[in-house]
Amino acid sequence: MRCPFCSHPDSRVLDSRPAREGAEIRRRRECLACKRRFTSYEHVEEATLWVVKKDGRRERFDRTKILRGLMTACEKRPIAIDRLELLVDEVERGLRDAHASEVNTETIGEAVIASLQTLDEVAYVRFASVYRQFTDIEGFRRELERMLGAGVKTHDRIDQNGG
Repeated sequence: MRCPFCSHPDSRVLDSRPAREGAEIRRRRECLACKRRFTSYEHVEEATLWVVKKDGRRERFDRTKILRGLMTACEKRPIAIDRLELLVDEVERGLRDAHASEVNTETIGEAVIASLQTLDEVAYVRFASVYRQFTDIEGFRRELERMLGAGVKTHDRIDQNGG
């Protein structure tokens, strides 16, 4: 590993430990020339996951797009960003486990919606309204009725008497 300070090509490993829940190895190194210390991270290079868009185009899977959509849906909701990042990790892991090299946008959207529904109902409806392209209040009503009919938990639901 090349030293970031003097560019010498050799260093020695002083310490290694797992990072990111075992997904990486953190290595503390010392340059053999200048004796300065630095940290490197080693991780498995995963095969590229391709997303097939609705119009047939293909692009590399980009987890930041999912995270941005979740952050918008969860705006002003009591959900930590760490929890959203874990949700994206779970969705990505599920996609990689279930598909060889390509996945369509519908599969990704449904995986996100399924995870979000158990996390926060309001964020779920916000995300679903964009993903499922509700064009009017009727789309919202149908989705809420589907949620209620499926027995999805509703914390803030007002009973039929208005109380």
